[in-house]
Formats: sequence, C-alpha cells, structure tokens
Amino acid sequence: MSRVQLAINVDDLEASIDFYRRLFGTEPAKVRAGYANFAVAEPPLKLVLIENPGHGGSLNHLGVEVEDVDAVDIIQTRLAEVGLASVDERGTTCCYAKQDKFWVEGAPGGERWEIYTVLEDSSTFFSESTDGPDCCSADESAESTSEPVAAGTRCC
Repeated sequence: MSRVQLAINVDDLEASIDFYRRLFGTEPAKVRAGYANFAVAEPPLKLVLIENPGHGGSLNHLGVEVEDVDAVDIIQTRLAEVGLASVDERGTTCCYAKQDKFWVEGAPGGERWEIYTVLEDSSTFFSESTDGPDCCSADESAESTSEPVAAGTRCC
C-alpha cells in the first residue's frame, strides 16, 4: 500500500474534520490536539490536517506513505541515484506516530516532500526524549514544544 500524503494547515480543526469527513465519506483515522488525519481509500490519500490559525488553506508539506522500511530504503536509494539529496530521520516521533522517513531536498518550488512509513502510534506529537522537534523543524535551533508546528516548518 502506497498513497500520496497531503498535509494542510487549517484554521479550525473541528470544522475541517467535519468538511473532509463529508467530502471523502470516511471518518478520521486519528484525531489529537491540533491534529487529525484521514486514510482515504478512494482515491488513495493520506490527508493530514494541522491546526495553524491564520494559515488555513495553505500547504504544510507533501509526502508518500509506503508499506515498510524496505520501501523507504528502496525509494531513497533510487532518488540518490538520480541526484536528489535527502535528509534521513529514522525512529523519529512526529505527528503522533513513530516513523522511519526521509525528506527530499531541492524541489524547485521549495515544497517539502517526505517519504515515510509509520512504525507505531504515539501519544505525543513529538518525541518526549529529545530536546526539540527533530522531525518538524526547518531550523535546528527550534524550541521544544508539544504543540503542533507553525506554517513553514517541516512536519509529519
């Protein structure tokens, strides 16, 4: 199972959940504080909603969710062979899930793409054992927080 991920910023999480529930005819797969995701069967889509007041309707990031770590590795190797750089994040906790993933660098429009697999669910948005939001920060000096991230940062 592979599917494209679309992560968008929303002003009002509850209103957005209601809209997308009706649009895709399915319930969210996960709802947490400031965060929800839908695993839409048709069309195959992982829709991620990140509550970010004042930035609703904007793109947070794009991704491809794959079946397992082997698929992550195969894609990362293929992209390296065609000259695309990546930033590895293995065993990271982000967006209420422990993940193995990497971020693709160098998209001409600056859009952020992640290739990932979910290893297990998490009760926290970020890892509780790190000093900062490793997976969700475009800036290495970002402050640690348990809240969802702002627009323009790399996340989940």
